[in-house]
Amino acid sequence: MGKPVIKWDGKHLHKELKSLPPGRYTLEVIQDTTPLTREERRGILQALSELDAGEGRSLSEVISEIRGRSARS
Repeated sequence: MGKPVIKWDGKHLHKELKSLPPGRYTLEVIQDTTPLTREERRGILQALSELDAGEGRSLSEVISEIRGRSARS
């Protein structure tokens, strides 16, 4: 079961909370993130297009590169 996300008005108990099984729970506030800039959005779309075109690297290649950088630091 994924973590339910609710927007609470500070007064009313949401159905998402009522549907949870009995038990102990912790709650934390999710800070709103800033929207992506046009440049960030363009970069993500370009990267996705490159992956769709088969121009990406495998996970094992990326992990090897990260480990190699860590060893040199």
